[in-house]
Amino acid sequence: MKKVYTCFCTDIIHEGHLNIINKAQKYGEVYVGVLTDEAMVKFNRFPTLDFKERVQLVKNLKGVKEVVIQDEIMYDKVIDKLRPDYVIHGDNWLQGNMKVIRDNVEKLLSAYGGEIIDVPYTYNENVKRLDAQIKEKLSMPEYRRKRLRQLIKLRPIVKTIEVHSGLTGLIAEKTVVEHNGEFDQFDAMWVSSLCDSTAKGKPDIELVDMTSRFRTIDDVMEVTTKPIIFDGDTGGLTEHFVYTVRSLERMGVSAVIIEDKTGLKKNSLFGTDVVQTQDSIEHFCEKISAGKKIQLTDDFMIIARIESLILNMGMDDAMARARAYVKAGADGIMIHSRRKDPDEILEFCRLFRKEDKNTPIVVVPSSFNSITESELAAAGVNIVIYANQLTRSAFPAMEQTAKDILKYHRAQEVDSRLLPIKDIISLIEEL
Repeated sequence: MKKVYTCFCTDIIHEGHLNIINKAQKYGEVYVGVLTDEAMVKFNRFPTLDFKERVQLVKNLKGVKEVVIQDEIMYDKVIDKLRPDYVIHGDNWLQGNMKVIRDNVEKLLSAYGGEIIDVPYTYNENVKRLDAQIKEKLSMPEYRRKRLRQLIKLRPIVKTIEVHSGLTGLIAEKTVVEHNGEFDQFDAMWVSSLCDSTAKGKPDIELVDMTSRFRTIDDVMEVTTKPIIFDGDTGGLTEHFVYTVRSLERMGVSAVIIEDKTGLKKNSLFGTDVVQTQDSIEHFCEKISAGKKIQLTDDFMIIARIESLILNMGMDDAMARARAYVKAGADGIMIHSRRKDPDEILEFCRLFRKEDKNTPIVVVPSSFNSITESELAAAGVNIVIYANQLTRSAFPAMEQTAKDILKYHRAQEVDSRLLPIKDIISLIEEL
């Protein structure tokens, strides 16, 4: 019999999937691919079921000859090995990012006479309701909170982008790109005190209180599903920090990063140009330990940010602090630098990984922005945070628009560089 292949990127089976299988059976024996977790998080959304459960879900379907593990978005490996006569898929892949996948499949099949079968995509009220249920499940605190730890295991490096509102959260949530046959998206979101303060028109000196910052988290969480890393600045007094930890954990935030400085906050990128005081190792360790003791789950992460390189205290001091902070219970180490080249960051990673193979390393390449994610991953970095790029890109664009409207006394001259309002609205889903 002829072979028919389809691939499912899902953790529920609804009538749309059953319709595909029923159509496929008319052409031959049905082979169903199941995307691995690693492939799913690069292209679609985080699965709510683990891979074995998703495989079993498909195996239980009537009419499935065999389940195939597909570990890449593109079908090259599967088609080369299986050589199906037909590949069947919903016609939603005729447009958008998915068209690249279809074009690739068509090219592969044409080499030996295989064909594509496009089936009208099933999207009715029932399917819409099931999709909404999955999204709602992904956004629940108990699922979202543990996702950062899961992603560290799944991804070579966890890509994190700053967000400071519901709209920037939607950009982080929904932006998917295809480049040279590879799909990618952001894995997590960073709620930065700098960007949160800037969005509110306030200086970045811990002036915006936690109640206000928690409202930003609520705005983001309400419309997204990806894990959140929270910028906790210094953490404040230890007696206050424990309450922050408990609140963030309850909300479903995945991690808080606190820096080992004291006193009124000054942005690290000013370095020694302004007075900045580094906390003692002993006191900062006490703060970490207090935060870990108050946790109710093993999901939440407290990540210690080391400012030694920023303050010219040297590599030995940075390494001594890293050892002490991990011993105190830190779930990760963030190492920061304001140099334009990444050499001292790479040196720290090399020394730290020589002693500690497992504790996650976090970097924020705002200054040393020439280094690639693959180079960071090769050095042992687990999380990269693009900490302020959305804010920095928005401000000059908005300022120029305002200037041009004042200059020309109308909006026509700026219209060509504005995103159509319908494209913005399309990001926002209605219930």
